[in-house]
Amino acid sequence: MTTARQLGLWADGENSLLPGPLNAITDVTGIAVGHRTLSGAGLATGVTAIVPHQGDLFRQKVRAAVEVINGFGKSTGLVQIAELGTIETPILLTNTFGVAACTEALIQRAIAANPDIGRKTSTVNAVVCECNDGSINDIQALAVTRQDAFAALDAAASGPVEQGAVGAGTGMTAFGFKAGIGTASRRMRIAGQDFTLGALVLANFGRAGDLVLPDGRRPQPHGLSAPEKGSVIVILATDLLLGDRQLQRVTRRAGAGLARLGAFWGHGSGDIVVGFTTADPVAHEAPPFQAVRCLDNNLIDLPFRAAAEATQEAVLNALCAAPATSGRTGRRYPSLADWAKEIQE
Repeated sequence: MTTARQLGLWADGENSLLPGPLNAITDVTGIAVGHRTLSGAGLATGVTAIVPHQGDLFRQKVRAAVEVINGFGKSTGLVQIAELGTIETPILLTNTFGVAACTEALIQRAIAANPDIGRKTSTVNAVVCECNDGSINDIQALAVTRQDAFAALDAAASGPVEQGAVGAGTGMTAFGFKAGIGTASRRMRIAGQDFTLGALVLANFGRAGDLVLPDGRRPQPHGLSAPEKGSVIVILATDLLLGDRQLQRVTRRAGAGLARLGAFWGHGSGDIVVGFTTADPVAHEAPPFQAVRCLDNNLIDLPFRAAAEATQEAVLNALCAAPATSGRTGRRYPSLADWAKEIQE
């Protein structure tokens, strides 16, 4: 698996924050990521699972926020995140027509662990986000099933995260190149304590020729430019104490990372960011009054920077880790890694 750093496409600047040991969302303690990849017979799709902690998420929810940069998307669960500021299931990423199967799988898993859901207590808010992989995958095949979602959840583990054309990213493209899943992280030292912010992206956006590398170069993939009509899902995770409103503000800064890459969030692009903190979880059965601890707003610029940097590098990693692939119509989506190696030669 090739990364942007290995190819010399990313170098930390004087003011840059340093990555965690894995340079992945799993640098945030407790977070696990799993993939289920479907390929062959016209299929290039799958499911990616992000599990915020290893306990019962319905009983111990994580504080969360969502930022809809451009809402051309078909995700589920975002309205309740925006309203209540919590997440109570793992997050699944998949293709547009796989949302229903993944939603049902999350509901079934939650009910299996909590039989009182929908009967003696509230229903459960399943969170599924999507991008359209139809340029490579036969999306009309409706290939993603509940079993595939279960497989991604069961495969979730801490440690290094497989990137590129894997899981939900198998059939995704970005800026005219093959893309998919990417991840990165940033370490933050605040008031003498160490914290981490990680990003995981499902990159499927950007007009061919618009990609801007950190050093200002603009890689040009072969083929004609097409209108911007893709999508990108960004999942941000941190162990920093942040309130709901602060999470919303940090989550919004992922858009700065996307803009640095040359994205302008076109009419047909679904650009959505979900952010959460593993600090200070919210109990399902909470006392009447709860104390909320959060960061002083005067110190919030550091997580702002971390969100922008981690998002930007995660997208570049998605592009570098994915091999060249031909789409259903025969169009060739080159690898950014191949481009970088040719330039070096």
